Amino acid sequence: MTRPVAYLTGEYPRATDTFIQREVAALRALGVNVETCSIRRTDAAHLVGKEQCNEAARTFYTLSAARNPARLIWAHLGWIFRAPRRYFRAVILATRMSSGGLRAGIYQAIYFAEAAILARHLHQIKARHLHNHIATAAGNVAMLAAEISGIPFSFTLHGPDIFYAPHRWRLDMKIARATSVVCISNFARAQAMNFSDQTHWHKLKIVHCGVDPARYGSVPKPPGKNLLFVGRLAGVKGVPVLFDALQSVLKKHPDTRLTLIGDGPERAELEAKAAGMGLTLALTFAGYQSQDEVATALNAADVFVLPSFAEGVPVVLMEAMAAKLPVIATAVGGVGELVTHGESGLLVPPGDSRSLADALCKLLANPDQRAAMGVVGATKVAAEFESMAEARKLAVLLAEKAAP
Repeated sequence: MTRPVAYLTGEYPRATDTFIQREVAALRALGVNVETCSIRRTDAAHLVGKEQCNEAARTFYTLSAARNPARLIWAHLGWIFRAPRRYFRAVILATRMSSGGLRAGIYQAIYFAEAAILARHLHQIKARHLHNHIATAAGNVAMLAAEISGIPFSFTLHGPDIFYAPHRWRLDMKIARATSVVCISNFARAQAMNFSDQTHWHKLKIVHCGVDPARYGSVPKPPGKNLLFVGRLAGVKGVPVLFDALQSVLKKHPDTRLTLIGDGPERAELEAKAAGMGLTLALTFAGYQSQDEVATALNAADVFVLPSFAEGVPVVLMEAMAAKLPVIATAVGGVGELVTHGESGLLVPPGDSRSLADALCKLLANPDQRAAMGVVGATKVAAEFESMAEARKLAVLLAEKAAP
């Protein structure tokens, strides 16, 4: 594929979405010409390594371009004269996509303004296909840009956030108009089936997000009691539940230590909560880390824990399992497609700090069980979630659906 495939998401590259960056790298290694596009520029805090900095430098930022009045007007006038039918069909499509009300209408106008800019960029780089990750606001822009430019589009469906408001984000319309929908799990595919017409179910293809197991090769170390959490410090991740569980765990295992890698809107609140609970000496807020730093932290940990209230299939669990760590996670979304309870880790009910504490105590007291679970988990990831193998599936799908 000499002509490029454009990859669009809301913010790229982000420290919390390294799976997209990994997928882009794998596709390029397979010979796919990928040009990355993003709606917004990421905060500097997300550029935590050389890889992120390099990707940021070569990415087209739609909103930055749209903020130039001359460039915005020129893009829209250009499409009105070049392809008036497609342009005005896109106007109608944007109107149909609105969920109603003034606020929704304003946002839809913004998406349409950005779409003309993106469509112009796609035309300039001679893109043969547009693929979108995270199909909420960026998905709206992608669908409109595809209509304006005449370039086919597809998208990767993650969840769980879009499944909370599928009608607002017109998931049905996106599925109907896309050439294909890449679902990261059976759970995501089932949700897509629930919110789309049966005539479009043939488009729903499962391609997992993946990891490179070699990056997370475990380093022999004496068993300890080091817990690791990696994720955004936001409400959906359930970190306060983890703090409650840690309080109980420390009564039986006072030498337990917890490291939290990540940042987010609730960091200050969580730091204050930890201090108020007397947990300051037992945990470390490490902030955002590069992929290499996360791999090092995984190799140094003894148990990985993810107490989320909602998830798709968390890539960070794949990374932990690839590092031969036993994992403790909540039984939500597609987590059960990755973690087998009692074999590669333990699954607990979301929001249940007592069950979480019991699971942590069980594994902290059993180093041999932890080691056995780590081996099972690493085997599962290598067999079903290896990044290059999944990228090959996606490369074939993109080649089949791209414009000639």
